[in-house]
Amino acid sequence: MISRVGEQRIEVRPRMRGGEGETTVQHLFAPADFGAPVRLCSRLILPPGASIGTHVHEGEDEIYVITRGRAKLTDNGAQTELGPGDAVLTGKGAAHAIANAGDEPLELLAVIVLYDGQKRG
Repeated sequence: MISRVGEQRIEVRPRMRGGEGETTVQHLFAPADFGAPVRLCSRLILPPGASIGTHVHEGEDEIYVITRGRAKLTDNGAQTELGPGDAVLTGKGAAHAIANAGDEPLELLAVIVLYDGQKRG
């Protein structure tokens, strides 16, 4: 299956998860496209000053892969800076937040996979 950039659904979410600014969500594939239980497979774009607020993942794991820019990640209270090529895995009830820590857009791939028995979003 191929997902062409001009055909992907794009939405802009203000103050995503209580964060600052706007986050652009470019849906690469829909949950129904997968045979496995996947809730999200998207490219996220956060302009300078934008963030995704602290949130918890129950019954699912989330993977972030930074593709452009600098990020400040808060993972269960610990803060660290990330750059292109860095990856994050969170889940099992863990909380995290991410913010653009630079002066260019922060871009990352985000994939959320569900545990057995969970429903797709």
